[in-house]
Amino acid sequence: MTLLSIATVEKAVAARACAVDCDDGDLAADIGELRDHNWLVFCLPREEGGQGWGTQDEGTLPAFDALRALGRANLSVARLFEGHMNAVKLVVLYARGPSRDEAFSAIRSGALFGVWGADDPNCPLTLDPAGDTLRGAKRFASGLGLIDRAIVTVAHEAGPQLLLVPSDDAERADASGWRMGGMRATRSGRYDFDGVDISRSQKLGDPGDYLREPYFEGGIWRYCAAHLGGAEALYRAMQRELLDRDRADDPHQQCRMVEAAIAVETARLWLLRAARAVEAKDAPANVAALSLLAREVTERSCRTVIETVEQALGMGSHIAGSLVERIRRDLALFLCQAAPDAKRARAAKTLFHLEHELEFL
Repeated sequence: MTLLSIATVEKAVAARACAVDCDDGDLAADIGELRDHNWLVFCLPREEGGQGWGTQDEGTLPAFDALRALGRANLSVARLFEGHMNAVKLVVLYARGPSRDEAFSAIRSGALFGVWGADDPNCPLTLDPAGDTLRGAKRFASGLGLIDRAIVTVAHEAGPQLLLVPSDDAERADASGWRMGGMRATRSGRYDFDGVDISRSQKLGDPGDYLREPYFEGGIWRYCAAHLGGAEALYRAMQRELLDRDRADDPHQQCRMVEAAIAVETARLWLLRAARAVEAKDAPANVAALSLLAREVTERSCRTVIETVEQALGMGSHIAGSLVERIRRDLALFLCQAAPDAKRARAAKTLFHLEHELEFL
């Protein structure tokens, strides 16, 4: 995969981004673009026909660049691709025997995978006492109508159990509740699994494996790379707009450009370091702290860029349907990840017990 190929996909996805920015926006053409350029397969290990994107250390840099590129083009598409990369990683880590081979075969055939972790609070996903039938539903399930198979979690006394299940039954999907100001095209609605039969082969690993580090919190570098792409797109849009307005010599705007550039590059450096450390072969569990800290840096950097762009462009950054308004809106929502305070606390706890193992200084 060359930078030219990544640029080709980015350009094609960006060209459709405005048209799909609506409730129930259809990202099928964009997923088709990824499929046609083998991006879904590239997440597989090299020995399985992929490029190790997000699954092997040698695939870390191209995976990082691909996620950034999709973040620049359309954050909704980046969200679905990051979910696919996450799901493939979990299959590589925990699937065994025929179930592993079958999952790999499905991906080589073009299947889009996802990870749906959020339970419907009114009917959380569980297994019946016999352990072979699902009850309940997942919410915030991104990619309804596009995700062919989802990795879901069910509660177990020893920790969450991962299951790989079909997720393409249109009658079970309900995106009507997804009416957000941003990320509208992700169709992150509710999927009803009630009555779905489960075989032993659909269980990935043992209960609690999902929370193993450095792959659980450590893996957040992936969605942060997409966030970074959104910030990069905003920075570039601000730069173009100020040049078009002949404001490049304004000292106030120059200060804003410098501040935004520093924010973007700071996040990039932190995320790249975290990604390389987490995805390195035999990485120790405590390197997940790097991803947690990189997430903090990325969120602050993205919010700095959003605020700077608003100050630089004024009301122009709020024109409905404009490039800047769409990216700003999508990025602000995408930054709202689950339990940020808990992530910050885990990072701090790790730091107090690290001594100098991660060589932060």
